[in-house]
Amino acid sequence: MINEFLNYLQYELNRSKLTVESYAYDLQSFETYFKNLDNHLSWESVDSDVIRNWMESMMDKGNTASSIDRRLSAVRSFYRFALSRKLVKADPSRNIEGPKKEKPLPQFLKESEINRILDSPNWGKDYKDVRDRTILMTFYETGMRLSELVGLNSNAIDFGMRVIKVHGKRNKERMIPFGEELKETLMNYIAVRNNSVEPQSDAFFLTEKGTRMRPAVVRERVKTYLSMVCTLKKRSPHVLRHTFATVMLNHNAGLESVKELLGHESLSTTEIYTHTTFEQLKKVYTNAHPRA
Repeated sequence: MINEFLNYLQYELNRSKLTVESYAYDLQSFETYFKNLDNHLSWESVDSDVIRNWMESMMDKGNTASSIDRRLSAVRSFYRFALSRKLVKADPSRNIEGPKKEKPLPQFLKESEINRILDSPNWGKDYKDVRDRTILMTFYETGMRLSELVGLNSNAIDFGMRVIKVHGKRNKERMIPFGEELKETLMNYIAVRNNSVEPQSDAFFLTEKGTRMRPAVVRERVKTYLSMVCTLKKRSPHVLRHTFATVMLNHNAGLESVKELLGHESLSTTEIYTHTTFEQLKKVYTNAHPRA
């Protein structure tokens, strides 16, 4: 039956050789599994419990959810074909759901890494250097999104109250508090900007020509600086947002407070950072406990 199905894929559906080989491997793997369970089992006598047990065995061996889902998809396709050709009487895979795919944990910088950037003695006093360092510090100390930062206008910052008004997703407004260090950094940036650039926009962060910075430019600048201190695959402004959230939780901020600061609508969105901090705890435990 497998060969008949593979011929159908290759000659009737014109699937690529690589695709056909992938299906052949997945189906033969499943057949080997159920034959090892009971040599009398066949494609027609296999039931849903056998398929579920097969999936569990793959999980136990450390296969990813994506890999298991791909193999299950091959079995589903085979049974749909076999049922349409009356090679089997029922489809045992019909109501079986694939494993839930784990969401990747957010990537973030270590505190020592972000401090190496911000405290580097290599920052100059020219406009571009002052602006770029201020951008990095603003991302790190407020957790705002890239779109929120480039959309920031000069009148959005209240230095007396030490809050920044941002417009998040769906133009939802929120207030983000900031500390004394960021206040000094922002005020220094304004002084340098006013002496260096002729504003052509109400934007807070300006290009050397006085126009509002484009997201792609900010993204490129952030990537350049993060590349100096880390080897993360992602080196984007969002990594700094993740870093802000992780640092806040590591220093005992409440989950609800972090949710409000980030502008999340649901607490479940913020909870992914608790998994990040828990992963840190596990590493500390493994490295520190003599019996770990």
